[in-house]
Amino acid sequence: MITYHPVIFVGAGPGDPDLITVKGQRTLMDADVIVYAGSLVPEAVLKWAKPETVRLNSASMHLGEIIETIKNAYLEGKRVVRLHTGDPSLYGAIFEQIAVLQENDIPYAVIPGVTAAFAAAAAIRMEYTLPEVSQTLILTRMAGRTPVPDAENLASLASHKSSLVIYLSISMIDEVAAILRDAYGENAGCVVAFRVSHPDEKIIHTKLDQLTTVVKEENITRQALIIVGKVLDVRTDTLIHKSKLYDKHFSHGFRE
Repeated sequence: MITYHPVIFVGAGPGDPDLITVKGQRTLMDADVIVYAGSLVPEAVLKWAKPETVRLNSASMHLGEIIETIKNAYLEGKRVVRLHTGDPSLYGAIFEQIAVLQENDIPYAVIPGVTAAFAAAAAIRMEYTLPEVSQTLILTRMAGRTPVPDAENLASLASHKSSLVIYLSISMIDEVAAILRDAYGENAGCVVAFRVSHPDEKIIHTKLDQLTTVVKEENITRQALIIVGKVLDVRTDTLIHKSKLYDKHFSHGFRE
């Protein structure tokens, strides 16, 4: 009698195989079949799998082929992992896969992962939400071949002047930079985080008036985030406002 196992969507993290969650790592170790997004997930992450585990790169597969592969393995009683880069909930295109799995009565679960925006913050040693500087972080992308809702256009979001991380838009750097300059000012600090946590990672600090030039000089055309916000201009020696959480004069449920 065949025992059927839920298909598990796993966030592989930003690139460094050690940045996968413990739960994700254990799931890879138990997998019989791994269908991984090879255009972004480095094969180094597959080191957690058993030698005999079947590894299938979905980079050249369309949705129907991916689902057919997963369905066949599931019906054979295999433990199937669908491995996505970063966190599956962010630009992971998992919902359309989930919809087809539900149509086929195939159970599934999702294990979150570390997205590149947070790996970049760790690399920069920054905090996106500083008291009285910014308490909002926006993760977004420019409209390209994949459109965005009109109300979420980059100019509208940038007008809030919050901490802002832009995914999947480095190839449109001229347009992105112009929008950011209008919102934050030409002298505002920004960061380009290329392949963060990978061996060839580049973290480039610059100003918005130099953003386009730097990106083109470095020949960065993909797999890079653009980070902007007033938090980037705050240094440890210029920090004025501090959190109430650790203020000795501020009481809360765990401290009088």
